Amino acid sequence: MKSVIVGTAGHIDHGKTALVKALTGIDADRLAEEKRRGITIDLGFAHLELPESGAPGPAGNSPGGGIRLGFVDVPGHERFVRNMLAGVGGIDLVLLVIAADESIKPQTREHFDICRMLNIPRGLTVLTKTDLVDSDTLEVVRLEVEDFLRGSFLEGAPILAASSLTGQGLDGLRRELAAMARAVPDRNAHAVFRLPIDRVFSMKGFGTVVTGTLISGGVRKEEEIEVFPTGKRLRVRGIQVHGAAAEEARAGQRTALNLAAATTEELARGMTLAPPGVFSVTTRADAQIRLLPGARPLRDRSRVHFHCYTAEVIAEVVLLSSRRPAAQSEAAESPLQLAPGGTAWAQLRFREPLLLLPGDRFILRQFSPVVTVGGGVVVDAAPLPLRISRHDELEMRLAQLTRLAEGSRAEQWMTRIARRGERGLSLAEALAETGWTRQDLAELLPSIRAPLEQVKLPANWQRSVPKTPPVPGKAAKTAAAPDFFAGVQPGAVRLGDILVENTNFLSSQIRMWLTVAAFHKANPLVAGIGKEELREKLDLPAEVFTGALEALVRDKRLQVSAEQVSEAGRGVVMKDDEADSKRRIEAAFAGAGLKVPALKEVLAGLTVDRSRAQQIVTLLLRDRTLIKVTDDLVFHRSALEQLRQLVAEYKKSSPKIDVGKFKDLAGITRKYAIPLLEYLDRERVTRRQGDERIIL
Repeated sequence: MKSVIVGTAGHIDHGKTALVKALTGIDADRLAEEKRRGITIDLGFAHLELPESGAPGPAGNSPGGGIRLGFVDVPGHERFVRNMLAGVGGIDLVLLVIAADESIKPQTREHFDICRMLNIPRGLTVLTKTDLVDSDTLEVVRLEVEDFLRGSFLEGAPILAASSLTGQGLDGLRRELAAMARAVPDRNAHAVFRLPIDRVFSMKGFGTVVTGTLISGGVRKEEEIEVFPTGKRLRVRGIQVHGAAAEEARAGQRTALNLAAATTEELARGMTLAPPGVFSVTTRADAQIRLLPGARPLRDRSRVHFHCYTAEVIAEVVLLSSRRPAAQSEAAESPLQLAPGGTAWAQLRFREPLLLLPGDRFILRQFSPVVTVGGGVVVDAAPLPLRISRHDELEMRLAQLTRLAEGSRAEQWMTRIARRGERGLSLAEALAETGWTRQDLAELLPSIRAPLEQVKLPANWQRSVPKTPPVPGKAAKTAAAPDFFAGVQPGAVRLGDILVENTNFLSSQIRMWLTVAAFHKANPLVAGIGKEELREKLDLPAEVFTGALEALVRDKRLQVSAEQVSEAGRGVVMKDDEADSKRRIEAAFAGAGLKVPALKEVLAGLTVDRSRAQQIVTLLLRDRTLIKVTDDLVFHRSALEQLRQLVAEYKKSSPKIDVGKFKDLAGITRKYAIPLLEYLDRERVTRRQGDERIIL
């Protein structure tokens, strides 16, 4: 059965609740205070099932019908508009209710402005209390309403007359609702689950229950969910859809969830339920905002009340569009502000964290006095840091926002990948930023993915490489630096679970090569830089580092030996005094056998400085010409090989050897014997057993 959410809108005491009750048989006023005062204070809910034709059953309900209408009845009093906003966010069509005996009133206008700002696509107008006016008055009100609706989404939509008291017009209203409901597109039940909470209460025998309009995805019994912004994880113990028990709830349905191990104190209206570990809360969002024509100008950094679905927080509005140099020159003496009826890019900075996704629509209300002044749509709920005083950064951000708002899904994803630079964007981050599913990303991936082997640097790029790595988007503007990225095909490479835009991937390769080249220049006697040291210098994720290194090795620009990275084909080039020092060091240890001198004594007799001498020793150790046994003892490899042969010969006469016999065998003192025996243990030539060694 198709589920459609219908929201009421209109001035106080214009008959919204009475109309819902007349249509459904359910009194949406649930609070004692509401019944006593005769007005709706908080949200009320009711439902109606209709066949495809919309013809009513005996009691207005048709259990076997094809359309289920869920009604969200909102308060009309201006003091309770914030409660109205908590219920209007997830509706599919609106019933604009106007009393025939009063016509259009202040909250009629404010509620309708809110519906327009939230981009509610369809609805109809109901003129209620027709039993209180004559036909001439009813016609005058109809004309006033037609003029009021001109140019809006309700222009041309039905304007029906009805009386909740006599029942006049209700059958026609049901038929129109059924017809409109058929035209409402089905919500995507395969999207990621989100349920903004509008009520929290405790039910005897069940425990804590929350309700809301399921705006996307679906949820099943026994599933784990996460509460935003608190991060608490809970289990769904039971589900009701429009008052009936169900195994699952789907997008577009009024849903009640019985949550295990939860208390009413830790849940509240404004929180959102979603799958665990998928999303993150935000304290900033880039958005496109629009001010109502009758509102006051909105100054930069004004505080406002921000309403999105059931959430309400205080936000600071930082105007971005007005900071363009052209905009500033036009009114250099006036403060940055958005004019009534104007549209602008802005960054909203929230006092409290909340869960938002691109496409979420919101309402802005003035901080004081609290009146609705505008609204907009979230374009980026995970904005990167921005220095708004830098015009180049600001222009880049505005261009990105335009692509995120107007581009295809593939273009939006590429924009999000490119702005992350060389670090790229992981699939998990893409899910969290967009609210798309893994299936959505899998379907989009072929349209943006570039073959890794085709994203390579030109053959002669090193001839004109700048001293510092070029930055994508800026190289062409720098006269001293060639544009390395001209002609690079658009797209992104996939490195593990991370996607990196092509020019950013090339930039990481250039930085890697420059870093290795700089290391060689500073350390001519060292064969190469360690992999981990190189990654730390570049500050790249492991997947991106590995991908860039493999690309440079594949293109024969770098080489890897063990854990060292060097330029391809590069060897250690020594000056004459360095080569002479290397020969003297090697000769000193080769001629000493096992009775080696102290390393510092050998280095002290060289003509090169201490730093270069240490680098020469490091080179000899890397080549295993010298072997360090302890921090103070270094041996030539030929001496240690002869020692191994001596021990092997000794094993023919005895499988064990102690320290004394080892000293006699090698012709050395205890100073050398103990470190050498420990070395042989490490090399698995011997194994210590008490005071002896077993020869393996």
